[in-house]
Amino acid sequence: MSKSLQDVLNENGGDTVKLLRNSKIGAYVYPVVAPEFHNWRSEQHAWRNSAVLFDQSHHMVDIYIKGPDAIKLLSDTAINSFANFPVNRAKQYVPVSYSGHVIGDGILFHLAQNELVFVGRAPSANWIRYHAETGGYNVEIIHDDRSPSRPGGKPVKRISYRYQIQGPNAWAVIEKLHGGKLEQLNFFHMADMNIAGTKVRTLRHGMAGSPGLEIWGPYEDGDRIKDAILTAGAEFGIVPVGSRAYATNTLESGWIPSPLPAVYTGKEMEAYRKWLPAASYEATGAIGGSFASSNIEDYYVTPYEIGYGPFIKFDHDFIGRSALEKIQGNKHRRKVTLAWNSDDVVGAFASLFKKGDHSKYMELPLSNYANSNFDAVMGGDKIVGLSMFSGYSYNERSMLSLATIDADVAIGTEVVLLWGESPRTGKTTVEPGATQTKIRARVSPVPYAEVVRSQYVDGSWRSAK
Repeated sequence: MSKSLQDVLNENGGDTVKLLRNSKIGAYVYPVVAPEFHNWRSEQHAWRNSAVLFDQSHHMVDIYIKGPDAIKLLSDTAINSFANFPVNRAKQYVPVSYSGHVIGDGILFHLAQNELVFVGRAPSANWIRYHAETGGYNVEIIHDDRSPSRPGGKPVKRISYRYQIQGPNAWAVIEKLHGGKLEQLNFFHMADMNIAGTKVRTLRHGMAGSPGLEIWGPYEDGDRIKDAILTAGAEFGIVPVGSRAYATNTLESGWIPSPLPAVYTGKEMEAYRKWLPAASYEATGAIGGSFASSNIEDYYVTPYEIGYGPFIKFDHDFIGRSALEKIQGNKHRRKVTLAWNSDDVVGAFASLFKKGDHSKYMELPLSNYANSNFDAVMGGDKIVGLSMFSGYSYNERSMLSLATIDADVAIGTEVVLLWGESPRTGKTTVEPGATQTKIRARVSPVPYAEVVRSQYVDGSWRSAK
C-alpha cells in the first residue's frame, strides 16, 4: 500500500508546521510558459494600458466531471449556491473543511448538461476527486494534471489550451479576431466565437479590470490560435505575458491564490489524509514567512477572512455548513491590500550590499517563497493580521501584498509587516544570513487598482468592499 499524507504526518510526530516549514520543494513554479517575452515591467504595464495575452494552459489542474450527479457532487462540497447555475455559466468554487476553513478555490465551467470542468490549484481538485471516488456519486472524472514544473525537455500535452485576452484594448482585439461585432456578455457568462476559422469557447472575464475573454479549445489547436491572437492584436499593442509577471496581476485585482489547505487536522478529515498520497501538493508543499506558530490551525483561514463571505449560501447542505453557521455573525478578519513603505523597501535592498546579516531578498516581481505565505502584520506589539501574497506592481510603483487583517483596523492605518522567515525554516528558497526586517505598510483597499475597484461587478471577490 502506498504511503499517504497521514503516514507522512505520523512519521513527523504530528509536527505539521515543522514539516511544511522545512519542505525542500523549492519555489512554486508556473511551468512551460517562458519567464518573459518582453520584460516583466512592460508586461505589467500592458495589462493596464493596452492588451495582453495570458497563457494559462499549464499551471492549473483541470478536472472534467460528467454524469447525472455532477452538480450534486459540487454542491455538496462547496459553500456556493447551485440554485441558479445553467449551462454556459461559470462560478468560483470554494470548498471548506468540516471545521469551516478554506481548502482552496477555482473556477467551474458548466459546459453542457451534466458536464463541467473545474480549473484551479491541486487542493480543490483533489477534494473533488476524493468525494467523486468515495461518496457514491454517479459521475465520471478525468484528471488532467498541471504540466510538470520541470519537464526536462519532454513533450508536454494537455487536453485543452487556455488563454485570456485582457486589457483596455482587449475587446478591439477580440472583435478583429472574430471578424465583426461581438456581444459583451455578462461577467462569467460563456459563449462561442471564431478565431482563425475555428470555433472556440469563451468566458467573459476581466482579470485586468477591463472587459476581456478567457478562451479554450483542444490543446493541439493552441499554437495556431495563439499566433492568430498575437497577429490580430499587434496594432492594438498586445503583449504576451510571461510566467514572471503573470501571477502578479492578482496584487492589483485582489485574489489570494494560495491559502493553506485546511486538511491537516480533524478526525473527520482523517480518511481524506489517508487518501492523499505522500507525493501530493498537501504533503510536499511549504509554508513561509515570519508568522510563527506551532499550531498548524493558526495558518487556516475561513471564507470570511479572504473575501469569500458573500459566496456562502445556506440554501443547501454542504461540508462545513454547520461550522460556518456558528460563526457567521462574528467579527472576522477581512481582506485588504498592504502598500509597503518605499523607504523601508529600499533599506531592505540596501542591506544586501553590506557584509553580514541582511534582509531576506525581495524577489521581483513576485516575492513569495513557499506555496502558502504568512508574514506577521503588527499593530504595536500585537499581531493584527497576516500578509499572504506579495510582490511589486510596476503600474503602482509599489511593493504590495494581499493580507487578512483584524476587523477594527481601518483603511489608511499604518501597520508594520515583519518581512523574513521564521528561524525554524529549513526551506531552500531562503538564503543564509537573512534576518527579519520591519516594513511599514499602509492598509489599503482591495482591489488596490482604482480601475479594478470601479469596473468589477458587485459581489465578485474583486469588487470594492
